[in-house]
Amino acid sequence: MRMTRTWIAGAVALAVGVTAGTLMAQQAPAPAQPPAGPQPYFVGNRLGMPINPAADGTFSAMSSNVKVYGAIYSAESCSYDPTRGVIVVPNRGVGQNVQTNNAWIALINHDGSVHTARWIGVQNPGDQRNNLKPALVLNEPLGSDIVNNVLYLADRDGGTTPNDPVVSVIRKFNMQSGLPMGETRVEKSNGFNDLEAAEDGTVYATQTGSGTDAMTWQVWKITPDGAASIFIQGAPLRQPNGIAFDQQGNIVVVNIGNNEVLTFSREGKLIRTENAVQAGNDGLVIMPDGTKYVSSVQLGGVSRIRPGQPAELIAQNIPNPASMCYDAGANQLVIPMNANNAMAFIPLK
Repeated sequence: MRMTRTWIAGAVALAVGVTAGTLMAQQAPAPAQPPAGPQPYFVGNRLGMPINPAADGTFSAMSSNVKVYGAIYSAESCSYDPTRGVIVVPNRGVGQNVQTNNAWIALINHDGSVHTARWIGVQNPGDQRNNLKPALVLNEPLGSDIVNNVLYLADRDGGTTPNDPVVSVIRKFNMQSGLPMGETRVEKSNGFNDLEAAEDGTVYATQTGSGTDAMTWQVWKITPDGAASIFIQGAPLRQPNGIAFDQQGNIVVVNIGNNEVLTFSREGKLIRTENAVQAGNDGLVIMPDGTKYVSSVQLGGVSRIRPGQPAELIAQNIPNPASMCYDAGANQLVIPMNANNAMAFIPLK
């Protein structure tokens, strides 16, 4: 009997609360809608209020006794910004077949906490992005690199339906302002995975391709004037994924189809073949002393390859470690965990 009376009293209280809440909601003013028409381009504030920049520039940072983790969704790569001292993480968001122009860029601190949840891409897809001057387009960025204060992204257009072909697009953003700096469409490539940018703006990008067609295993070269050409095609590539420069300016590529780490000259000649401990590799970091770190997105390990020495595993059983970056400010590897919507951190000694 006591339980019954308690249940009835609770139900009455719930009904009263719902009714009151409904009345308050009806009386509350509608949220302000963004004005129609062209809008100035802007990026999101770091954690604090307001989220979007105020017209008069006022901003109050989140109190120092609060830490926030997250802001990562389907991230494939990261890059280190030495100016801010933060990790720059492109988030792919949902796929093109679900919603176009859904991606954003987050800034993450050395300890994994959030610096800026949405820096580039704080606006919603649709009119909010389309009406910016310049408009913001960021679909499904995978590989990333920061060179000379420019963020390079291996993005893509298309793929909205099975009959809509995917086209590789290199998109560039100013690391100070977040402003778009142009794009290069490579119509003959159906999706870059990773990229590396040289000091002069030349970009080398991998197209992983299919598991059976060697002609789809490609490394592309895109010059600053937008000219794109296939730099390497077929074997010894075997579904190329991660790419980076060594200290001599050579192009180093890791295969996902085997455990090989391939070093090519700027003329495209194979100079050296090394082997990671595991196959299925994605991420690649090359240190000033020539040491290479390679992450296997399929088998979950991180190999260290010191010059002239066999590879050794320094970390194991990481779920889906994708294209990693080196956080020079904290001397650590940072690895997006792809579908796990998380980041892994490996201190280096």
